[in-house]
Amino acid sequence: MNEKQKLLDELKKEIETNIALPLSKSANLVFGEGNPDADVCFIGEAPGFHEDKQQRPFVGLAGRLLDKLLTELNWPRESVYITNIVKRRPPENRDPLPEEIEAYAPYLARQIEILQPKIIATLGRFSMNYYLPDTKISRDRGRLFHKNNLFIYPLYHPAAALRSTNVLEELRKDFLRLPQAVERAKNGGVIKEPPPSEQKPEEGGEKQASLF
Repeated sequence: MNEKQKLLDELKKEIETNIALPLSKSANLVFGEGNPDADVCFIGEAPGFHEDKQQRPFVGLAGRLLDKLLTELNWPRESVYITNIVKRRPPENRDPLPEEIEAYAPYLARQIEILQPKIIATLGRFSMNYYLPDTKISRDRGRLFHKNNLFIYPLYHPAAALRSTNVLEELRKDFLRLPQAVERAKNGGVIKEPPPSEQKPEEGGEKQASLF
């Protein structure tokens, strides 16, 4: 077995046995799936109804759109990795609460540490703001950021694209630039500091910089 997959399986069991985690009594665990050696890891906010039933990420209508966009890149779904910050469905598909995100965040961090993807493609504002708290999705989607040794590429959530033709067009455009973003990340990127008016010091004095 792939060593990364072995570590992921162990992490999954650890989450399953932690009954103190929020939502553990009301929803199934949706850990994540895909290629442990993938260059790109897609991260959403939390599972929905269909994800809870199948215990797989992004298998409802939003997941079908994600699959379609991957097909346009000639990337099989099995070639990437897909997960969420919160690993269980919030009731009635409500937004995840800050305490739920906080509880599951250490497991996500360990999941990413195991995977070591070239790029984290965030889907929607919750996962984007988890990594980049000062960004706005309408302004910063489709830009490559480098922060805390991670390359982050924010994207609109597919569910939002299903509700708006304009958002769908923007999501597709940004999605088609993913291979370019991956290559930039593989090469370490050429960091271009944003204009001084847009620079905001991060904790510890570190800046987040957009690469394109």
